[in-house]
Amino acid sequence: MSNRAPSIDVAVIMRKERVQGPMSRWQPWQWTLDDVVMNEPAFGTAPHRLRADTERELWLHPGYTVELFRDDAEGYYLNASTEAPCWFVMWRMEDARDADHEPLARPQLVTLSYYHAGRLLDAQETVEQVPAPTSVVEWLRAFVAEHYVPEPKRKRRPVSFVPLQDRFGNPASVSTGVGRKGEDS
Repeated sequence: MSNRAPSIDVAVIMRKERVQGPMSRWQPWQWTLDDVVMNEPAFGTAPHRLRADTERELWLHPGYTVELFRDDAEGYYLNASTEAPCWFVMWRMEDARDADHEPLARPQLVTLSYYHAGRLLDAQETVEQVPAPTSVVEWLRAFVAEHYVPEPKRKRRPVSFVPLQDRFGNPASVSTGVGRKGEDS
């Protein structure tokens, strides 16, 4: 048996759209995640423009590997158990290489883990999501079924600083067997 994490190879499609309205004075274009697709050898290894017109461009970024790790099974479970499981893609703007090139949105990481995406968002990274295809969701759910073990629920200790109340919301007291002011019960 291999200790290698199960993985699939994907490519990311980023969309560059012209900004409309007054904001276009400061920012003529905006980037957003368009899709995540299965990688194919014909895609090559370098990012390239798929399509362009006056309003939008589509860029293909091939060569990302999505691995599933046992220690992140709960993060996969949280994604797989939603109504719409998705890919999470973290991307950054890359500076223009020279005067002839514009800045390019470049994906850095693709994951299926809800927790991993949350950690990236906590670190102020740009993370977007798109729906995952049925075949990937089935693969993810099979991994979750094999590796996810819910933590046992722990008995909650009473909070010491909250006053006790009965089921009607009235103040309650706890008897220790000794009456008030030294009286026996």
